[in-house]
Amino acid sequence: MSWLALALGIAAFLSAMMCGAWIVGLKTQQSGWIDATWSVSVGAAGVLAALVPVEMTSHWPRQVLVASLVALWALRLGSHIALRTLQGGDDPRYAQLKKEWGGAYRRKLFTFLQIQAAAAGMLALTVAAAARNPVPELRVQDFLGVAILTIAIVGEGVADRQLTKFRQHSKGGKKVCDVGLWSWSRHPNYFFEWLCWLAYPLIAIDFSGLYPFGWISLIGPIFMYWLLVHVSGIPLLEAHMMRSRGSEFETYKARVSAFWPLPPAQR
Repeated sequence: MSWLALALGIAAFLSAMMCGAWIVGLKTQQSGWIDATWSVSVGAAGVLAALVPVEMTSHWPRQVLVASLVALWALRLGSHIALRTLQGGDDPRYAQLKKEWGGAYRRKLFTFLQIQAAAAGMLALTVAAAARNPVPELRVQDFLGVAILTIAIVGEGVADRQLTKFRQHSKGGKKVCDVGLWSWSRHPNYFFEWLCWLAYPLIAIDFSGLYPFGWISLIGPIFMYWLLVHVSGIPLLEAHMMRSRGSEFETYKARVSAFWPLPPAQR
């Protein structure tokens, strides 16, 4: 198969998946299904990008390794969001968009989700760049990439569990989660999500210069940082937290780093 055919196939798949997410999100009024679908779609696209035979030299063990990593990431994140969605409620970010878009919500949400499909394609390209590195043996870099992605998945899982337990114990109150990893970063789940994508450049880049395509993998962590920190992650969520938590969140914000895990300032 040619690279063009694979790219077009993945693009069509991602677009169709987000069309389905749009329909399900509107029908159920639970936007969590949108994010769960996106996570699984990125994982499936990454596996395809890693394993489908194309017209270039590759190293099969590395292809399998990278495909396994992106599949593990997608299953962990997708299942977490799906289980959270089953418990009810709506993502405050989408709720705010619905309020802002008003009568145009359905149309604008469709466009927004197609943009997410395009973003997923960029991440699949990052995975492809790592998987197709033709260096014939697994290197220290590859194992370092595996270690970073493993740490990131575990860290994100720990952050998610800490937040879930806090919400259960607070019993719907308006307190701000300030325990464990959440006392070092206001969004440790976002930090570890970004860290996941830093693993692929380590696997993709070949400093000898024999595989210049590997540098394209930097798209993943750069794009994910921009998305989480400046677009649809921290800005929308913190605007909701300011509306719902007020001065308590303001105090928390003054003490705790927004993204990078750092020791909290003195109370």
